[in-house]
Amino acid sequence: MPDNKKEPEFTVTDRRRFTSEGEATPEPPPEQEVRPPEPPKFATPEAPKPEPPQPEERNVPPPPSAAERQAQHDAFKQSSKQLDAQIQSELGGRRAQEFEINFERFIASLYMTALVQLGLMHEQGGQPGVDLLGARQTVDTLGLLADKTRGNLTMTEDNLLQNCLYELRMAYVEVTNAIARGPQAPGTPPPPGGLNIK
Repeated sequence: MPDNKKEPEFTVTDRRRFTSEGEATPEPPPEQEVRPPEPPKFATPEAPKPEPPQPEERNVPPPPSAAERQAQHDAFKQSSKQLDAQIQSELGGRRAQEFEINFERFIASLYMTALVQLGLMHEQGGQPGVDLLGARQTVDTLGLLADKTRGNLTMTEDNLLQNCLYELRMAYVEVTNAIARGPQAPGTPPPPGGLNIK
């Protein structure tokens, strides 16, 4: 059976510089490199660039209009004036401004809340209770306020905030350590550095 395979074709080029008689042969033309034809280029549409991930949008209602905000502000002021007059008459002439909130009173309020949550303060006649998660959130709130108000506080406000944070963080560590140690036998002296929060 004859082999139908086709042998590859090739070309022989005589590159000798002299003939058999010793004469110089003319220089052959320089060979050009044969390249396979390039496939045709088609215009391809560019793939759309992926959009950067957007933060998850929450279903937040739109803010109130300027007219609504002004009406609410006026109503709040009017109600506050009525309450101030009532406080003055019932408390024997004490000024209502003594009860207005300011930054220092706000920090003091969070400080007292954290002490109650840590079980270091309680109502008179009541039993102390410990809410470590609540205490941690209150301390974190004070830390958040310290970060967000940096450079905008008076020296007095900043000192108060930093002192409250320091004392509450130390108290939190001591309470969590005391809970981790568990109850001790009666009459056992407290460990050095034990709870000493006023």
